[in-house]
Parts: sequence; structure tokens; C-alpha cells
Amino acid sequence: MFENLTDKLERSFKILKGEGRITEINVAETLKEIRRALIDADVNYKVAKSFTDEVKQKALGADVLKAVKPGQMMTKIVRDELARLMGGTMTDIRLEGSPAVVLIAGLQGSGKTTFSGKLANLIKSKKGRGVLLVAGDVYRPAAIEQLKVLGSQIGVEVYTEEGNRNPVQIAENAIRYARSKGLNTVIVDTAGRLAVDEEMMQEITAIKQAVRPSETLFVVDAMTGQDAVNTAREFNDRLDFDGVVLTKLDGDTRGGAAISIRAVVNKPLKFISSGEKMDALQVFHPERMADRILGMGDIVSLVERAQEQYDEDEARKLKKKIIKDQFNFNDFLTQIGQIKKMGNLKDLASMIPGVGKALKNVEISDDVFKQTESIIFSMTPAERENPSLINTSRKNRIAKGSGVTIVEVNRLLKQFEDTRKMMKAVAAGGKPRLR
Repeated sequence: MFENLTDKLERSFKILKGEGRITEINVAETLKEIRRALIDADVNYKVAKSFTDEVKQKALGADVLKAVKPGQMMTKIVRDELARLMGGTMTDIRLEGSPAVVLIAGLQGSGKTTFSGKLANLIKSKKGRGVLLVAGDVYRPAAIEQLKVLGSQIGVEVYTEEGNRNPVQIAENAIRYARSKGLNTVIVDTAGRLAVDEEMMQEITAIKQAVRPSETLFVVDAMTGQDAVNTAREFNDRLDFDGVVLTKLDGDTRGGAAISIRAVVNKPLKFISSGEKMDALQVFHPERMADRILGMGDIVSLVERAQEQYDEDEARKLKKKIIKDQFNFNDFLTQIGQIKKMGNLKDLASMIPGVGKALKNVEISDDVFKQTESIIFSMTPAERENPSLINTSRKNRIAKGSGVTIVEVNRLLKQFEDTRKMMKAVAAGGKPRLR
């Protein structure tokens, strides 16, 4: 999302390269480039100007240590100010009441319904709460069907009232239903419009007054840039929502909305969403996003995602198998599955410092494991359990079964053997020795 902004900010810091200290003269050109980079990324002009003014004030007042170069000091100041601009710290969702009600608002096409499903999945899986999804969009039949499909995918019940055109009544009835079923969280998906209008505002306001949500979230499409910020301002003036959700961050977006929206509406950005998968939802951390914008990666988020797929008992069993040289293709498949569950591969790579920039123009398909999986699935259960059984005739059969050449089968076997040796050495506390 922030690739172009990252590049331009890096170029602006290079202006200070070789300078012995930060002065008003040499910092002026850097700040001009930073402001231009922010505006090109669709950051609100007033926000960009205020931001660079704040950076200038702090940069000129900063004591540059001998061990720190001016460019490095400026990078840190910009990083800290970016984090502050986007909210400073993470703001968690409030789930208060019995049941806790979360109201979802936004324009049509912003991704409200998909987000509702993702949020239900997150609250159910990470907070261990019982969730009820409510189909409150009575104007778009496809929204009701979509919510039913999403609910079935994540194992969450969806409350609907076929034929009822009163969303306020539906929401109130849903809360009573949730209470009777012992479900302590209700997520109400509401109707959107193609543009902000009085009828829409009256309806969403009436729903909010009736259900008294503990949290009202406004969903905006990040691809609409400053239009997203302007729409958020209009909604907030009428609805006084609690937080913002930015969707479609995997699309062709310059990222300006993520940077501007907190400063414009003075409400926290709580979630960011990318992709259609139900687990493609992240709690927004301003300081981590600032690191990613400046090309510093986001190791903390990467580790958190890995830990979500980590099972201590399974890890202990796997370590024993590795040490005993019993790691096989079934284990290999399991590891691939866990990596895939962590999310988009290019997004994961961008969390590693320096890697995101190196892969800027490289396409990493989520199907990158497809051929590997196809080859393994073409093996017999005995071959997967005991790879040493795979001789030349078996390789030929596996190649035909998976639609690849024997060269590609040999390549996978070589990679598997090298991986097994490396894992055994690491598990035993030694150094890997590969062929």
C-alpha cells in the first residue's frame, strides 16, 4: 500500500546524507520533499503541512549525537510523528453490555458486510465470545445472502427477518434473541448508500438510538483516498462514531486516508482489512504502521501472526520427530498450511525489515505452494511417511500424477532434504550443514 510513499520518504532523508548536523537550511529541502511525498500519497494538505511544521520544530530542537547521523535522526523524528498523527497507540474495541452491541456504518461498496463477518470471526476466535450477526440492510437482498454465507463460513449465527423492512425493529428483536440464546456480542450490519443522504443519516441515527451500541464503527474504502476522509467527517458530524475501519488496503491505494483520518475526525483507526478471507483483519497499531511506511518492517505483527498458528504441544512433538530424523512430507504439508493461514505472502514479507523494498516489483502469488502441494498429494501415504522409499520409478509416477517434470520432483526432494537437515541441526542446537 505505501510502496511509493516509502520510496519518496527515503529519497527525502538522503538529502541530509553526509551532513554533519541538522540546520534550518539543510532541513528545509528535506521537509519540502516529505510534504510533497505525503500529498502525492493523498494525505490531506493541511495535515501534511501541520505534520512537516511539527517535524521541523522537533528536528531543529534535537541534539544529534555523534553516533547518530542527521538522516537517521530525521527518520526517527518522522517515524514518531507519523505514529502520533495516526493515533499514537492501539485503541481496542469496546465490548460492554449484555449483550455488547457493535453497530457497523458506511457507504455502499465500502466493505461493511465483509468486515462484519471478519469482525465476528475475530471476536469469536480471539476473544472467545458468542457472536450474533444481524442482517440490517433491508434494501439490498444480496447483503443478507452474503452475510448468511459469511456466517456459515465462520460458524456464527445470522439473524434475519424476511419481509421486515424496518431495520430498527430488526436490530431490537435481534438483541432480544441474542440475550435468549446467551450470545454476548451482537454485530449489526446496516444499509449503505452510494452517497451521503438525509434518509440514510436518519435511519442509522435511529438504529443507534434504539440499540445503544457500546461501539459504532465507520467503514471506509481506502481506495477512495481523501473522499474517504471527507465521508468520515460527514458521518462523524451526525453519528459521532467511536472508530474507523479501513478496508481494501490490498488494492491500488496510496495510503493517504490511513495517515489523515485520525487528524481530520479525531477518532481512532481501529482495524485495517485486506483481502476477502475471514482472517484478513488486523487491529491497527499506529507505531507499527509508521515503521512499515518508513520501510522498517513490522516484526512484532509477524511474530503475533505466527503465534496464532503455533501450538506448543504440536511443536514439542515436531521437535522430537526432527531430532530423530522422522520429519516427513505430512509434517511438511502441515507447516505449509500454517504459513498460508498467516495471510498474504507479500504482506508477510513486507513485515521483515528490508525485504519489502527488495520485493517491491516482485509478484508473490498466494498459489506459490500449489505445485509443492500437488507433488506431495501425488505421493502414496507410505511415501509421504517415509520419503526414502521414493526411487526413480516412483518419481516418474509422482511427476505424471502432479503434472510436473521429474526435474521438479527432484528439486522438491532436494529442498525437503536440505530443510530436514537444517531443522535437525537447529533443533539440536548445532549449525546446519547442507549439501
